[in-house]
Amino acid sequence: MHKVSVREISRATGFSPATVSNALNHKRNVSEETAEKIRAAAKAMGYQHPSQLDAITFVLARKTGAIVDESTFHPSVIEGVERQARRHGMGTAFVSLDFSDLDAVRPQVAALVSDPSAAIVLLGTELGEEDYELFRDSAARLVVLDGWSDRFDFDAVVMANEGSALRAVRYLTERGHKKIGYLSGDFRIQNFRARERGFFRALDEAGLGFDPLWRIELGTTLERAYEDMKAKLANIPQTDLPTAFFADNDVLAVGALRALAEAGVRVPEDVSIIGFDDLSIGAFSTPPLSTVHVLKHEVGEIAVRRLVGNVNNPKNYTCKTLVSTYFVERKSVCER
Repeated sequence: MHKVSVREISRATGFSPATVSNALNHKRNVSEETAEKIRAAAKAMGYQHPSQLDAITFVLARKTGAIVDESTFHPSVIEGVERQARRHGMGTAFVSLDFSDLDAVRPQVAALVSDPSAAIVLLGTELGEEDYELFRDSAARLVVLDGWSDRFDFDAVVMANEGSALRAVRYLTERGHKKIGYLSGDFRIQNFRARERGFFRALDEAGLGFDPLWRIELGTTLERAYEDMKAKLANIPQTDLPTAFFADNDVLAVGALRALAEAGVRVPEDVSIIGFDDLSIGAFSTPPLSTVHVLKHEVGEIAVRRLVGNVNNPKNYTCKTLVSTYFVERKSVCER
């Protein structure tokens, strides 16, 4: 028996495959009048909506690689995607795309998203709004992981960045710290900007001021973070340092720890540090790093369950899922 495809319905109705797919999947970016025409034509042609997925395509999107290539966070997420896909009897394919040149990557993205039967988990860690525009008319089912768009309606699974950073900095204020600095990644991904908002909310909540000199911008690789912090410490008297730093992630924190130690600054006696992500390097740093633990495997699993759910129960809205974190107390923070 012939299985009617989305492309056949597209040819019969004159609407693009993306519009047909969106209508059949009850997405809200298609007018009701258009959607009714497409669904009526599909029904007349004997179209059967797919009841299950065969495979998940995991798209590793790289803008600079300075985040996704440096951290062990993303391999753990991939393991979660694979594990959940296997539970649903699906395979997993992996594609790496370089978004440093949008014109060059555009046809690659178009080829991926033009298949209405495809299911994509897009790692959006390094992506910005200009990058998400390439996925705007995706005919494929799509869930963005570790990133999101404010302009386009995509399902997304992200960490609770802002609230987690707020609680981490509150941990410092509750231990008597009143001069708290910020170790800022020089590549301002969405996660970092959200964590920065949480940082300043915590200071406002505690009624604390912030000296711009306490904001130190570091490269997002271990070596760059160390070198940048080392250069900064060469020009700042130890007496002018804050009593604590919150870092955008563990890579920055561990790089800064090494530079502080070499400069004779004791952690946590002179300066306390908190990281974010709970990477293995933090557990074995000197001293072991207090940090925010992110549920790495779980966010990958949630993304796959979202895709499966969207096939089994199509809906005309999207959801942004915030996944909670918890604080890991080690030895890099002391009372003041």
